[in-house]
Amino acid sequence: MGCLFSRKSKEKNREKKKKKKKEEAAAAEDGEEGPKQYSWDQREKVDVKDYMLVQLKDQTVGRLPGKVAGEQFVIQECENCNIYVFDHSATINIDDCTNCKIFLGPIKGSVFFRDCSDCKCVVACQQFRTRDCKKMDVFLCCATQPIIESSTGMKFGCFQYYYPELGYQFKDAGLSIFNNNWSNIHDFTPVADENNWILLPEDVMPQDFVPLPDSEELKSVRISTEVNRSIVPVTRGQRQKNSEELCLVVFFAGDYTTANARKLIDEMALKDFALVQTKEISMRPDDANRVFKEKAADFIPLLQQGPVVALEFNGDGAVEACQNIVSSVFSASKVFVSESKASASQDVDNFYNYADMQMGI
Repeated sequence: MGCLFSRKSKEKNREKKKKKKKEEAAAAEDGEEGPKQYSWDQREKVDVKDYMLVQLKDQTVGRLPGKVAGEQFVIQECENCNIYVFDHSATINIDDCTNCKIFLGPIKGSVFFRDCSDCKCVVACQQFRTRDCKKMDVFLCCATQPIIESSTGMKFGCFQYYYPELGYQFKDAGLSIFNNNWSNIHDFTPVADENNWILLPEDVMPQDFVPLPDSEELKSVRISTEVNRSIVPVTRGQRQKNSEELCLVVFFAGDYTTANARKLIDEMALKDFALVQTKEISMRPDDANRVFKEKAADFIPLLQQGPVVALEFNGDGAVEACQNIVSSVFSASKVFVSESKASASQDVDNFYNYADMQMGI
């Protein structure tokens, strides 16, 4: 009895399959659509070689915008090469490279240099780390505290670079142009009475270290390394200040927050004031009370709109200059500006101590 039931069931399934095939064939003849196809059915196969540069010597190579598109990337055992990754990526590992000039567009996660020497780099990333490296010059934008380990002769400067797609790549990588801890280096393996890292002179230019590409393909990327065009605001970081006077300015979220911050930076630069550091961070009402004190009530309703952008300026007369520019150029917006030279240092400490604590720096 069981065998008879099994045979009947199989015959029934075969009949169903035949019927389905006839219906699909008839639909095809009538011009109707076949079974639905999904994006992953049509996805092109990924060639891992497109995301690797290995054992190259005396070459200029790279990837144009859109060619990496958030994937992982690997650079290994290259010597005397100029390497340009003009796109955003997930992570990048660089191993055993010597005398190379390297540009790396925004990296959503970490960039890790291992066993590299005499390399010069321009890098934007969430996390930066080196291990067993020697004599590297790095123009850096790093959202967290950069770490060096068992590395010597390291020199750091602020990221200073522009090409038309770079701003969008920062957004795709989830990086803020205002969160840059390039000069706040943590040496995981310090040596007594020695310094494994220093800051590059303030007047150096990235293209003197990492030249602009000379290959026909890569020259199509419209690059500028001028300070006033850099996607990331160029800051003084932990270099010695020129004056005891500081000023804190905080822009609140809105349609033109980034543009307003950039406008103030440009205006203050024209007056020869130094931009020390910037930060973009979300705040709660309790945080505002600690940072803005008696003015907090004016700004708490604005915090729900999104993160704030803070700028620290340095120079004699910085407070008055910021107040004048903000009142004349940004009169339609609510902006926090230090009230006086006496209170400005405390404003800066209150905000950046809070921000660093929130970001784990």
